[in-house]
Amino acid sequence: MQDDHASTAPAFPPRPGAEITREELHWRRIDMRGFQRSDGLFEVEGTVTDRKPRVFVAVSGGKTVPAHQPIHHMGVRLVFDETMLVHDVQTFTDAAPYNQCPEGGRALDSLKGLRMTGGWSKQVRSLLGGERSCTHLMELLSPLATVAIQSLSAVNSGRPLRVDENGRPLKIDSCYAYGAERQLVQTLWPQFHRPAKGQD
Repeated sequence: MQDDHASTAPAFPPRPGAEITREELHWRRIDMRGFQRSDGLFEVEGTVTDRKPRVFVAVSGGKTVPAHQPIHHMGVRLVFDETMLVHDVQTFTDAAPYNQCPEGGRALDSLKGLRMTGGWSKQVRSLLGGERSCTHLMELLSPLATVAIQSLSAVNSGRPLRVDENGRPLKIDSCYAYGAERQLVQTLWPQFHRPAKGQD
């Protein structure tokens, strides 16, 4: 995949005032993908790359990185099953400002046996926060759980809708569009629609 951030520039609306200019100070790309394996398990991978448009000199005796070269290039792979149980964790660090940085991925082994369900982000912070792991790798873990859910949705598309003990679809209130007050819920599951505040 071509690493040309100009080709994937975000479609923000034009800034007001044509006289305003700006200078790029930092560039970060985060890439996440989900896969189904031939052995019945699944994988999600996340990578983060940081660059600067000028020479970067790490403090405290770290590396000097030429302009536009990766300051960080590292990633996480989680192997999991249909219940979101983590079976394996793999990390890599190809670029980092300090020689000690690659060691920060070892602590992610503690995620084995956990489920990427409710409370995942809290568990991640409790196990890996602060000096216990690489901050950049840790920050990939919460959105990777979302990628895992999205990946399983493709597998589960033909299966019955998941509901709670009252028959209420679990999708309701899972995001803005599926909010109980919104039109989508009123259309799909009118019995579970909740009028917006201030409406009868």
